[in-house]
Amino acid sequence: MIRAICCVPVSPLRAESSHRTEMVSQLIFGECCEILEQSKEWSRVRLKYDGYEGWCTSSHLVEVNEEEYESEGYALTPDWVTSLEYNGHPMMVPMGSHLTAMKNGRAEWRKNRVHYKGKVYDRAAAQTDAKSIRQLTYKFLNIPYLWGGKSMFGLDCSGFTQTVYKFLNISLLRDAYQQATQGELVGFLEEAKTGDLAFFDNEEGRITHVGILLNSHEIIHASGKVRVDKIDNEGIVQSETFLRTHHLRIIKRMLPA
Repeated sequence: MIRAICCVPVSPLRAESSHRTEMVSQLIFGECCEILEQSKEWSRVRLKYDGYEGWCTSSHLVEVNEEEYESEGYALTPDWVTSLEYNGHPMMVPMGSHLTAMKNGRAEWRKNRVHYKGKVYDRAAAQTDAKSIRQLTYKFLNIPYLWGGKSMFGLDCSGFTQTVYKFLNISLLRDAYQQATQGELVGFLEEAKTGDLAFFDNEEGRITHVGILLNSHEIIHASGKVRVDKIDNEGIVQSETFLRTHHLRIIKRMLPA
């Protein structure tokens, strides 16, 4: 199996090998993947982090060895946007980029040199108290909604929750309906804690939306943009228009007690 790493700030992951097709997700700088199929322009990949599959532009990837592939771990960039050097030239990467295979601020991916002098966020030391979760989620406020997005330049509802939880050192699956299969069920909204995930369904009963509960009456979620809205036992009520926008299905707890 060929292993590779994303060498651009954000790379679209598409449903088919064409720029005209749907963007189903993204790779963020430093993320690792397996190449399942490859042509000169396109590569079908499976992401190491969540197992998601799609088509990526081949030039956005650099092949790495098994040791480098397995080193994708706990070190992330902590700032909204971070500057580093790639082959001697500046590159701006989004918050949550993976500092894969870096030692003393340097890495070499198949002769491609990475140099980073900035701060490092250690997922293994993540704080999961209510105050820390609020501070983390508020960094995402007003980021625009983008179908398939999971970066600070645009993200969808499950991309938002997955990225926040990556900083909390808990791996979530990519899509809302997949995330709903994880964690422990919370019986009532009144029992919710900061950081619990609330899932919402459509008229056919399919889970189509997810957000992070700040308490039993507020939720932060990506809908148009990342925003804080009111929530009750029926669902979300938009704070500005007072219109009900999403129907509550279940609440799940992912964080340890």
